[in-house]
Amino acid sequence: MDLTHTRKIVLESRRRLARRGLYLVPISLGLALLIWHLIATLGGFPAWRLPGPALVWTRFLRALLDGRLLYHIAVTLSEVLAGLALGVIAATTLGYILAKSQTIERFLSPYIVASQSIPIVAIAPLLVIWFGPGLVSKVLICALIVFFPVLINTIVGLKSVPEELRDLMRSLQATSWQTFRYLEVPSALPVFLGGLRIGATLAVIGAVVGEFVGADRGLGFLINIGRGQFDTALVFVAVFTLVGMALTLYGIVVMIEARLLSWQQRPEELN
Repeated sequence: MDLTHTRKIVLESRRRLARRGLYLVPISLGLALLIWHLIATLGGFPAWRLPGPALVWTRFLRALLDGRLLYHIAVTLSEVLAGLALGVIAATTLGYILAKSQTIERFLSPYIVASQSIPIVAIAPLLVIWFGPGLVSKVLICALIVFFPVLINTIVGLKSVPEELRDLMRSLQATSWQTFRYLEVPSALPVFLGGLRIGATLAVIGAVVGEFVGADRGLGFLINIGRGQFDTALVFVAVFTLVGMALTLYGIVVMIEARLLSWQQRPEELN
């Protein structure tokens, strides 16, 4: 058996496993819904404590049709996207500086690491007090929670560039911009995108934390309303919407990663 034939067998096995994984997703979701329904029905829980899937679905349709849910989704999504963009820009800029200067890294690293020991729920009330309960405070909370994982991955990615490749670029008399574009960015991109995956989901958490502290709109505010009115089905609707939002952002980053890193695939994997 030659090497090419062996690779084809391995690739076919991977595709078969991927197809099986796609089939397992709806099966697992259906099983989870069935268990949830049985617990809510056979357990004798009142609807305000544990609503069943049918009740939550009905509440979802009602909130969707009256436009209430879409409004709060738009508010939270705008906070998430703005905070994610701000956090990524700040983290990549500072990460590049720290990766290039060991002196600055040693000076700032203790402060950056120490800042991560403070829970975001402790900082959020201060930001709401300083910047008000509007969009700015929520964006800053999202940016802060996104900042650290993207920063660390940026530094690690840039420092993982092989030194012999840097020597090669210097021997070719490449400019700083050419080294950055053709060597540092491609080398650091896989690690950076891994941090962006984490940041995309954390941004949703940051927005909700900010809305819990002080807001009059958004999915976090909707959860507070449902909790205060014992409308547990509405709480479930908001929580599942947040999960869907996080999964969507994660999936978008995965698609961007597949697009940008397609050059890493072997030719036979593209067929």
